[in-house]
Amino acid sequence: QVHLVESGGGLVQTGGSLRLSCAASGRTFSSYSMGWFRQAPGKDREFVAAISWNVGSTYNYTDSVKGRFTISRDNAKNTVYLQMNGLKPEDTAVYYCAARFGPMPISRKYDYWGQGTQVTVSS
Repeated sequence: QVHLVESGGGLVQTGGSLRLSCAASGRTFSSYSMGWFRQAPGKDREFVAAISWNVGSTYNYTDSVKGRFTISRDNAKNTVYLQMNGLKPEDTAVYYCAARFGPMPISRKYDYWGQGTQVTVSS
C-alpha cells in the first residue's frame, strides 16, 4: 500500500515554471514506477509522464509536454517530481501522482493515486 501526497501547484503566467512534488509513504518506494496525470475541467484524465522503478532509468512523456516537462525521482526522499517549464494555458489542470508496483506499465494503468494539486496557467 502506498499513500501519495502531491504539492507544488499554483498560479503561474504563461512561460513560467512550477515544480510538482509527490511524497510517498512506505519503505519500498524504489519498487514502484511512478506517473503524473492531469485532468482539465470537462476533460478526461490524461497521461503526462512516467518514470520507471528502481533507479528510474526509463522515462515516458506525452507529446504535448516533451521538451518542457521533466520527471525525476529521489528514492532517498520517497519523492517524485515533475519540473514544468514553458507553461501554457492548456497545461491548466489538476495534476495527479500515481504509483504502480514494478516495471512501468505499458497500459499506463496505475494502482495508487494522490489527491491532486491544481496548476493554473494564466494567459
